[in-house]
Amino acid sequence: MRIVKLEESSRRNLLELLLKRSPSQYGTFTDKVNEIVETVREKRDEALFAYTEKFDGCKVNKKNVQVTEEEIAEAYEKVDEELLSVIRKALVNIRAFHEKQRRYSWFDSDESGILLGQKITPLNRVGVYVPGGKAVYPSSVLMNIVPARVAGVKEIVMTTPPGKDGKMNPAVLVAAREAGVDRIFKAGGAQAIAALAFGTESIPKVDKIVGPGNIFVALAKKAVFGFVSIDSIAGPSEILVLADETANPRYVAADLLSQAEHDEMASAILVTTSEALAEAVNKEIEGFLEVLERREIIKKSLDNYGHILIADTMEDAIEAANDIASEHLEIMTKDAFTVMTKIKNAGAIFIGEHSCEPLGDYFAGPNHVLPTNGTAKFFSPLGVDDFIKKSSIVSYSREALEPVHEDIMRFAAQEGLTAHRNSIKVRFE
Repeated sequence: MRIVKLEESSRRNLLELLLKRSPSQYGTFTDKVNEIVETVREKRDEALFAYTEKFDGCKVNKKNVQVTEEEIAEAYEKVDEELLSVIRKALVNIRAFHEKQRRYSWFDSDESGILLGQKITPLNRVGVYVPGGKAVYPSSVLMNIVPARVAGVKEIVMTTPPGKDGKMNPAVLVAAREAGVDRIFKAGGAQAIAALAFGTESIPKVDKIVGPGNIFVALAKKAVFGFVSIDSIAGPSEILVLADETANPRYVAADLLSQAEHDEMASAILVTTSEALAEAVNKEIEGFLEVLERREIIKKSLDNYGHILIADTMEDAIEAANDIASEHLEIMTKDAFTVMTKIKNAGAIFIGEHSCEPLGDYFAGPNHVLPTNGTAKFFSPLGVDDFIKKSSIVSYSREALEPVHEDIMRFAAQEGLTAHRNSIKVRFE
């Protein structure tokens, strides 16, 4: 990894480099994605099945596009019992964490006859997209379905690309069933997103689409936003480790590589106040690259987006971390909790040398669907709030309205909205 002195220019250059990883920068695919979306919107199942055959090499139809109970039972037979046990243990933690996020309707009234409040209603139907391709992530299945289930969503449908033989990944099917999915469909890519957004004869229209995917999926979600809600347009994975001279270089190196192995565009950054640590981490990385299986992906990731920034002070390091607003932020310093209080922008914060990022990916409980590409400055992790909507409640008696009605009429008149004014006026003629 390249070691760079943390200065204003190096920080600015790094931020510009990371921004290039955003799906919003890949405009060359936009026209193709929009064509797929519009074709599925118009031709529905016909287009969905044709694109599935074209892109996934699998022939699906109305009879086999939905995963059957027999296919799910077969998946349970293929999944290792130890993995099933781990999935169930993780579910306990994930569900317990998200239960604490639940919100409830509230009402407040006074003696004058005013009642105000907020009504919380779960979304009716949600679509969860699960990618196929280079890697399969049953953990993401859990993270997307559980908060929807906890929120009280009536129906959760899932789409995921089938293999050429029409089979689905057994671990994905089992994770989905354990998490509480209602229906699963064999569809992937932009065509699946369009099917969820507009509905086809086979796949029902949903209110919101969540889940990660490749650039085609990301751009398709962007294209259908407004017709449905989406969670976010996720970019490549990223980690930032904030460390001082007390950090264990072997731990730091291992954690940086845990994200670099996702794909060639993943970002791994160390910000430290210690030159000695920087050099030691680089040496540990070289050693790990000799034994890790996904070394080619890791090397490309580190060559393009791997950085070690050396800061003069911890305050400078913290400022850089807040500017970068990483998806995952690990703090390995002698006063980690104090440093944590100064972090404003991060998707998830891991405190201490034993709180490594994979702990959050799989088991601890907090959601691992996190804001990327600096969007942690204004976005939050996926959670129960993403699967509810809020309605304001207003109830005034005549006695409560009377003393303020002229104020409202005056406001409406100032804006030139005479019908608004009249709506109040007629009640006191």
